[in-house]
Amino acid sequence: MNTIDEIKYRASLPTPPFFQKLKKVGLIIAAIGLAVLSAPGYVPEVLTQYAGYAITAGTILVSICQLTVDEVRLEEELMTPIK
Repeated sequence: MNTIDEIKYRASLPTPPFFQKLKKVGLIIAAIGLAVLSAPGYVPEVLTQYAGYAITAGTILVSICQLTVDEVRLEEELMTPIK
């Protein structure tokens, strides 16, 4: 299996509850950064720089959380017969 197929497969598998909460935190961080960058009027340069960092950090956090697999739920689903 090549790398792209592996990433697609892992993204479709169930995510553990802890990482689901962490993914929401990452989305909030990225949304705050985006709101600061798109704010009308004068925004200090330092704040703009930190907003870019927040978007990057939130996006990476969401990506990592999405690719984390709950192996216990996966095994349960694989062992359950199809109806």
